[in-house]
Amino acid sequence: MKIGIDKIGFYTPAFYVDMVELAEARNIDPNKFTIGIGQDKMAFAPVTQDSVTMGANAAKQILDEEDLKAIDLVILATESGIDESKAGAVYIHRLLGIQPFSRSIEIKEACYGATAGINLAKDYVAKHPDSKVLVIGSDIARYGLATAGEATQGAGAVAMVISANPRCITLEDDNVFYTEDIMDFWRPVYSEYACVEGKYSTEQYIHFFDTIWTKYTEKFNRKLEDFAAICFHLPYTKMGKKALDLIIETAPSEVQEKLLENYRLSTLYSRNIGNIYTGSLYLSFISLLDHQDSLQENDKIGFFSYGSGAVAEFFHGVLQADYKKYIRKNEHAELLNNRTKLSVTDYEMKFKQQLPKDGSTLEIDPASDPAEIMLTGIQDHKRQYLKK
Repeated sequence: MKIGIDKIGFYTPAFYVDMVELAEARNIDPNKFTIGIGQDKMAFAPVTQDSVTMGANAAKQILDEEDLKAIDLVILATESGIDESKAGAVYIHRLLGIQPFSRSIEIKEACYGATAGINLAKDYVAKHPDSKVLVIGSDIARYGLATAGEATQGAGAVAMVISANPRCITLEDDNVFYTEDIMDFWRPVYSEYACVEGKYSTEQYIHFFDTIWTKYTEKFNRKLEDFAAICFHLPYTKMGKKALDLIIETAPSEVQEKLLENYRLSTLYSRNIGNIYTGSLYLSFISLLDHQDSLQENDKIGFFSYGSGAVAEFFHGVLQADYKKYIRKNEHAELLNNRTKLSVTDYEMKFKQQLPKDGSTLEIDPASDPAEIMLTGIQDHKRQYLKK
């Protein structure tokens, strides 16, 4: 049975910061942002957007009535959870109007979470071929104003429908995965911001990729030239390039040229959105599909997933015959083009706006956010969500 991604789409909030302007405000050479880490714009999530609303906004764009009736498992992967007990997927289930005889859960392992959700979804569909699973990776990456990690912030969500006989890409069963208990990135429950060992995390990302790729090629007898493209988890767009550079010279020159160009195309959305944690690998896949017209049926796409702490995985998928009918290039372009640029002053002011932590009542004007689904306040310790 073929199982994989039937539909896929993303959402990012309606506001962004220009990285050149941010660099100048921080007295940093703009090239360190635009060239050094490869970022042009940074998506910003106002208080009206969280992992629930962004996930719901992403999913709403790709689901139809048939999906709402067939989905009986909703998985939210996030490291930006809003509750220590209740799964954000439960809110999303209601906001989307999915039929009630469903399971709804939330899972976590840093930026690896969505990949874990996909694997769970594949196993579920294998046992229930008539079912569909909604998998969402939704996160807000925040490190604080004028911090070392500020330039690698971002916000957004990717939604995927996992089903039998998928129309976009099958996901093959050649997964190689690897775990080491390391402290490269973590966030204690008492801290609003993550703790990051930036250089060490980069080293570990490359180490994990090298380890997994070696095991993968040995186990499945594959070569780099077997792939039309490889998509990477992208905390910033230069990160995946560092890993690809480890192996690129093992391929013929024409293959190297193709893979490097497809890598560039896979980073275009991340370059203008920033880090979205659990969804960033799949945002790179969407960017590739939207920008590379030469991809064909049966092309193999590799995926490298990495979640700090750390868990990583490599696997591949095979593009299906009519996948181009189900990409949303125009809608994604419209979403990005309609965003509002924040001045650095406005960004800093909005960054400091926070939801009450003591249960105080808060009401937010729905007109402050153009999103279809948004947070409108807090009442009796309960988040109030609006679907316009």
